[in-house]
Amino acid sequence: MKTYKLTAYEPTGKLIVEETFTAETDDAAKEKGHALLVEKNLLERTHRLASPAGKLLLFHS
Repeated sequence: MKTYKLTAYEPTGKLIVEETFTAETDDAAKEKGHALLVEKNLLERTHRLASPAGKLLLFHS
């Protein structure tokens, strides 16, 4: 399992969410990250999901 990091920000740049979770693959992490964003109503906020290697899997500005 790999550890992924999801962050979301206010338009002012203030950090709203910083959450880490584990997933088997990058695709599974994208699904889990998307589900977390929907659950927390943050899809339209600036957010990113980064893999352990630093690859951006989800990004919205």
